[in-house]
Amino acid sequence: MSKTPDNNTLWNEAAKAGAFLGAVSVGCLALKEWAGTSGSNFLMTAAAVILWAVEFFGCILIMKNVMLSLRDRYEGVKIQDTYKLGRRAALLSGLLLASAQTLFILKMPEAEMATFVDQISAAIPSGSRDQVEGMMGKLPVITFISQWIYCYLYGTVLSSIMSRYIFLQKLFGGNFPPRDNDAPDEQ
Repeated sequence: MSKTPDNNTLWNEAAKAGAFLGAVSVGCLALKEWAGTSGSNFLMTAAAVILWAVEFFGCILIMKNVMLSLRDRYEGVKIQDTYKLGRRAALLSGLLLASAQTLFILKMPEAEMATFVDQISAAIPSGSRDQVEGMMGKLPVITFISQWIYCYLYGTVLSSIMSRYIFLQKLFGGNFPPRDNDAPDEQ
């Protein structure tokens, strides 16, 4: 075991974790985009649902493993350290995903953008097509900021939950929550 992690160590570990989490999320996004080019509504919907589940639960497992790794590799790791690690990893992975999603929007073909504008115009009761088209110029920036904030908030909540969970596991010897049949024998 190494010494207690300092701020630089936490940032380095968060950068590695954020890059991996971001790569998983960007990979799922790219696969969703690829499924969208098939033209099949069923394939697009199925891919979106399956890849969302893979990304959602995969990120939870990755975050858990990253926090466990930090706890096990360094001595004196506290709940706050794993929380900071997760929050920073979420910030960095969110930056990668938001950048990729913005890039996909910027590279969207003109025909798809026109279809998208038509769908939004039809969905908004009082919206005119001109107003929606005016907003489309701001869509990349809006997407970038909202996706980054979403990823950061999701990662912060996940980090808060996971940091406590892994220390409860250690406290109870890796068996948390305790099962009924694991109660000590009374004598």
